[in-house]
Amino acid sequence: MRLNLLLTTVAALGLAAASLVQAQTTTQSLNGGPSRQQAQQQPAQTGEPIEVEIDQGVMRPFQIAVAPFSGQNGASIADVISGDLRRSGFFEPINPASFIETGLTLANAPNFPQWTQIGAQAVLYGSVTPRADGRNDFGFRLYDPYRQCQLVSYNFTATPEQWRRIGHKIADVVYERMTGESAFFDTRIVFVAESGTGLNRLSRLAIVDQDGGNPNFLTDGTEIILTPRFSSNPDEIIYMALGEDYSRIYLYNLTTNRRESLGEFDGQPLAPRYSPDGTKVAFSIIRGGNTDVYVMDLQTRRLSRLTTDPGIDTSPSFNPDGTRIVFNSDRSGTPRLYVMNADGSGQRPISRGGGSYTAPAWSPRGDLIAFTKSGGGQFGIGVMAPDGSGERMLSRSFFEEGPSWAPNGRYLMFSRQTRGGTTNLWMVDLSGRVIAESAYQGRGSDPAWSPLLSETPTNLGRGGPDSCDS
Repeated sequence: MRLNLLLTTVAALGLAAASLVQAQTTTQSLNGGPSRQQAQQQPAQTGEPIEVEIDQGVMRPFQIAVAPFSGQNGASIADVISGDLRRSGFFEPINPASFIETGLTLANAPNFPQWTQIGAQAVLYGSVTPRADGRNDFGFRLYDPYRQCQLVSYNFTATPEQWRRIGHKIADVVYERMTGESAFFDTRIVFVAESGTGLNRLSRLAIVDQDGGNPNFLTDGTEIILTPRFSSNPDEIIYMALGEDYSRIYLYNLTTNRRESLGEFDGQPLAPRYSPDGTKVAFSIIRGGNTDVYVMDLQTRRLSRLTTDPGIDTSPSFNPDGTRIVFNSDRSGTPRLYVMNADGSGQRPISRGGGSYTAPAWSPRGDLIAFTKSGGGQFGIGVMAPDGSGERMLSRSFFEEGPSWAPNGRYLMFSRQTRGGTTNLWMVDLSGRVIAESAYQGRGSDPAWSPLLSETPTNLGRGGPDSCDS
């Protein structure tokens, strides 16, 4: 696996992984995406590298030099890339103040000794070039200065306003080529934004880039918003809205801003979530003092009841192929996690430890279930296998809840509240050693991570006189 190869190369003073894919420049045009971009720059930080546990090994983050791009918003693009790579835990961007060579251009390779001299194990640089049609070309190259060869080069074409998203796309390419893991930076987070206090307290449906930048509010605060969730389509979300005399589930299209109610129910619905293919929605209904899990076919609007236990059954989450559902129930006296088939059959408990288990979320890889666990005066985010084995906690604090998976199944977003403080968005990786607060400055809870907005390009090419041997 390329990730294990990365561990070896880091220990060997940074020769780039031999299995990295070589590439020559190709061109891809980006269509769609956010129309409003706000320049919340994430400057590269300095300091001691952290150690990150990766797949049974321990490594120091990969030392990468991300030079400011030339052209419009070039320095800000480099800041976005550096911030993304740093938060992953795999990379430590080098302080640009230590760079010896400056003014890099796509027409030339770097002066390799000047980069190895400062300990750079990879060098990334690029340019932004305006086109006659009003769009920009965003080109970049990634080099291994020790082997003195090119690892990858590429050119994106997009409108100037999409510079921030292009930074995330470039970070995705670098992350995939250097780690062998799937990309996750070109994504967004939908969540409940909170403001005000007491009777003036507002909750709004909000969305940000995965790094906390480019915030946008989708509702006006006249309703209480709960449990937003993405479909497999990154333009479609579902959420709960509570008004003065109603409780409704809404489908919301991020491109058209159109929202549609699932209709009125005999009882109060809660905790909706899409099936993996986006054709169904599972949720709970409180009816007659009982709470059970239901599933609705979105085309026919046919509603099927999946649980009939007198306990509280809620928070359903499908596995990646849609054949099973994890949910939590207090039917045994304490909230625990249960798994059942998608038709409601085969219900069985899987959580085995003490404390209360809530808010389960099945990993997009299918190998783990994330959850919130409370006990001993603390709350935490943990994971376990679908059969309940291998439980481990990734984070604990005064209060935290609501884990949501990144599309590559390696990171989780959740909300954390300090004692007497505010609630904010946080991210943790599967090792529990990479944990960071979102750059979004406001209060937020109940985050949901989108799928990739578009797939990372795979047609990067092979060979060429300046490419590293595979």
